[in-house]
Amino acid sequence: MTKAAPANGSVDPEAVATFLTAHPRFLTERPALYRVLAPPRRVHGEVMADHMAEMVRAEREHAAAMAERADGVLAAGRAAAGMTARVHEAVLALIGAGDIAECVAAVFPALLAVDAAALCIEAPLPGAHQLPPGTVAHLLGGRAVAHSSDPAEARLLHGEAAGLARHEALVRVPGEPAALLALSAREQWTLDPAQGAGALAFLGRAVAAALGR
Repeated sequence: MTKAAPANGSVDPEAVATFLTAHPRFLTERPALYRVLAPPRRVHGEVMADHMAEMVRAEREHAAAMAERADGVLAAGRAAAGMTARVHEAVLALIGAGDIAECVAAVFPALLAVDAAALCIEAPLPGAHQLPPGTVAHLLGGRAVAHSSDPAEARLLHGEAAGLARHEALVRVPGEPAALLALSAREQWTLDPAQGAGALAFLGRAVAAALGR
């Protein structure tokens, strides 16, 4: 017969011991519990040694997971910082540019470490790719930056350079007529959707300022 829990809500140690005795694989099947158990102070035989070893193993796995997570955070921070620095260089290039569309196409790829860049606008502009009305709203919606890997969109935005556009970042250029920057890269890490969106949004505003919009 199972003992009733004490009225004060505490757990009866004897009941726990009885339960574990009756279910010897309980902890083995729930290794996460080893992380919250206090380790024995001394080793008394093989079974106790195995118990301590399991606790050590569980703690090492947890530490390794935390280290991996920390490495990921650091890598993300470095990637974002790298994109910010590259955007700063691109903005400086805009300041001295006489032809903004040409600067985007010829200078931005090297400065931003991408394979191709294009200024796309829903109106005629020498050097830029003209888009049908409504294209920018369709691609970006209400976003300042969007990421895409659509080959059909790549042909529309990049023309002959569409073959390089395996991964894209589309950046709104505020103002009228509607416009965007289309940045493309062969490798996804170059335009990681989780990194640099704020810096790219700033670049879009800088291009708009350079166009006098």
